[in-house]
Amino acid sequence: MFSGSMVAIVTPFKNGKLDETSLRRLIDRQIENGTQVIVPCGTTGESATLTHSEHDLVIQITVEHVAKRVKVLAGTGSNATHEAIRLHQSAKKIGADGSLQITPYYNKPTQEGLYQHFKAVAASSDLPIILYNVPGRTAVNMLPETVVRLSQIDTIVGIKEASGSLEQAKKIIDFCPQTFSLLSGEDAQTLDMLKLGAKGAISVTANVVPKECFLEWDYFQKGQIKKAEEMHQKLMPLHGAMFIETNPIPVKASLAMMGLIEEEYRLPLVGLSKSNRVKLQSVLKEYQLI
Repeated sequence: MFSGSMVAIVTPFKNGKLDETSLRRLIDRQIENGTQVIVPCGTTGESATLTHSEHDLVIQITVEHVAKRVKVLAGTGSNATHEAIRLHQSAKKIGADGSLQITPYYNKPTQEGLYQHFKAVAASSDLPIILYNVPGRTAVNMLPETVVRLSQIDTIVGIKEASGSLEQAKKIIDFCPQTFSLLSGEDAQTLDMLKLGAKGAISVTANVVPKECFLEWDYFQKGQIKKAEEMHQKLMPLHGAMFIETNPIPVKASLAMMGLIEEEYRLPLVGLSKSNRVKLQSVLKEYQLI
């Protein structure tokens, strides 16, 4: 249902408010360069500091501007189940194609708590769900056994796996139904995940180089493994640069240097340190992006 080269798109701000014009421009740039799924309001989209009305607005603008050209997978997770349900139902009403549901953060639920949380969200709407496991952000790791249980629910159709564990990813592939999609959530592991059987990647780096991220996927799908490997190696320094500080600080700084957005964050996120800005500029110049 969701496959290919996908972007966890940034949320551009201007003078403290959503920059709608820049968001639309970023969406067009993604689609023109091969991106197959737009993912608004994820971690990279600074969902944690969006108000609920802003959250809905970002998804609405994305759905309207995409206009069915590609799919929209809306980030709608929360560490409170009732909030996740509200956001999930709102995304359905707006017209998103699916819902990206992060594991509840900070409150550290048990594996049974994770199961009951996602089961409740799934029961609230027939909108397809992609689970999102990123323990480095949430302080909880959803184990493959829990993913397997959740994969039996009809509307839970895949997982964005960003634990960093290829062993964990392989267990998901091995024990979940073939119709259940494993998606890479770590840019540096995308090719390894594809070789395991992943059906695509939700990328941070694709914000900056959407065409190259698409080509890596496209080469792999066509069986041109050597070309895919070459593209992956070419992108590795850029992947590293996108995480030189907390995501999405480096990627928004990159897009600003490229003249695509204003460099604006919401506290507690702040701009790059001077030393890391120099490093990032150097990498972007090597890729002839600035």
